[in-house]
Amino acid sequence: MAGAVTLGIVYGNESRNGYHKTRVLELTLLVQGGALTCRTGRQVGGGSGDPVYGHGAQYVNEEFTVLGQAAGEDQTFLFPAGKHKIQFSFQLPDKLLVTSFTGKYGKIYYQTITVLKRPSVPTLTSHRELHIISPINVNAPSLYTPVQRFKEIMVGCWFFASGPVSVNAKIGRKGYCNGEAIQIYADIENGSSRLVVPKAGIYQTQSFILNGKTRTVRQMLASVRGNHVASGSSDTWNGKTLKVPPVTPSILDCNIFRVEYSLVVSVNIPGSKKLKVELPIVIGTIPLTPPNYAYVVSEEELSRDISTFTEIGGLIEGFEYPPFAVIQEFRFQPPPLYSEEDPHPPSIDGQNVPFTLEN
Repeated sequence: MAGAVTLGIVYGNESRNGYHKTRVLELTLLVQGGALTCRTGRQVGGGSGDPVYGHGAQYVNEEFTVLGQAAGEDQTFLFPAGKHKIQFSFQLPDKLLVTSFTGKYGKIYYQTITVLKRPSVPTLTSHRELHIISPINVNAPSLYTPVQRFKEIMVGCWFFASGPVSVNAKIGRKGYCNGEAIQIYADIENGSSRLVVPKAGIYQTQSFILNGKTRTVRQMLASVRGNHVASGSSDTWNGKTLKVPPVTPSILDCNIFRVEYSLVVSVNIPGSKKLKVELPIVIGTIPLTPPNYAYVVSEEELSRDISTFTEIGGLIEGFEYPPFAVIQEFRFQPPPLYSEEDPHPPSIDGQNVPFTLEN
């Protein structure tokens, strides 16, 4: 990571060039970061005063010398009045850092602290926040598998039972990125005597560890509503979409707190508790890439095609290459792009052949 430190040296009410100079002993850069939870349980940034942080974990604590004295030397750096930009660069640790985040009862933070030491005067410091994003690839096999949940409840009880209500929800994969649309497939069966309303929402759950206890903060980020389902009928969602809003990626590798997401499909039932199923999802940073066409063909199918082409290979002559090699070259290619203009129009003796379509 690279950056620059700007020194503004001012005398009186104006900057002067020429006579006045400032001596600098050392200019260092501190890079710090970690996870902290609020000891008092008060919301970060809320209430009077700053929150008091308690339990935490440190992820990075590095010091870099931008300007400094060589070992055994008594050296100072002279700067005239004015602004001076000093370039620097530093390397973050090779280990995977947790994504920056500020929640209700804690935060994951990274910052740089610039320390300027001068002779016979107090040390000057300057802080600057760093925003770190830990990569999550939604193409990982564990995030590419479908997620499905089913639940059924009986509305009413004993002799006053109204009938069962069930929901069976499914999504095509577990990993998504900001801005993607989640396609929801669901079957809602209403066997009760009441009018029910299905709904789906994306929820964020923040889990904090405070004094050995876990506190949870949950909020809904986006939702979509379905049609009313009358008594004795059903409704089917064939890919109802719900867009992922701009949110912080999932944080699953922090021992202080976690940020998790889920898709909840619920059914509001008047006079009864809400029926809902929760499908866990992961919000990543590396979007899904189209699969290679070669991956959608099994080895069994490939071996069967090879044997078929081997049997008919003797019937085809005059090829410069074996027939299977020629055909197989086009087997795994994506479909051709559509074009209203023929890129290879017919020609006679090198001349294009015009034609007209008449009714």
